[in-house]
Amino acid sequence: MKIAVLSDTHNQKARVRRALDLLRDRGVSVVLHCGDIEDAPIVELFRDFTAHFVLGNCDWDRTALAETIEEIGATLHENFGHLEMDGKQIAFVHGHEQKLLAELEAADCYDYLFHGHTHVAADRRRGRTRVINPGALHRVREKTFVILDVPSGAVESVVVE
Repeated sequence: MKIAVLSDTHNQKARVRRALDLLRDRGVSVVLHCGDIEDAPIVELFRDFTAHFVLGNCDWDRTALAETIEEIGATLHENFGHLEMDGKQIAFVHGHEQKLLAELEAADCYDYLFHGHTHVAADRRRGRTRVINPGALHRVREKTFVILDVPSGAVESVVVE
């Protein structure tokens, strides 16, 4: 199974559409969003995906976001998401809550921990956990997200023009 991880989309509707088109082209149907969505119309673009969201520090209208996430049949995990996929433990947060991010990294019980917030793509390991920031679709020169092949662990960084 392949999953896509996006973060920091910050109301960039055209870029989010392009990113989701790239996912459709690759046959990816599961998306994790690591927060800083900003407004509900962005959530609506994820309607055709199995989508999981956490909220970031720029997601001010949490009620509208939660209602839209529910309306499209997606899942809101508030500030911390945890899924098991293909036998792998996957956690995801926005990353602005430094203590939470540090605790999840140190827990050594996740295979993958995804986060955003910094707008800087990164991929490193801490103990058992591979910690990945997929980059951002706003306020960065190269706009990126990642696709994880869960069984193999292969991670592809995808540039959105």
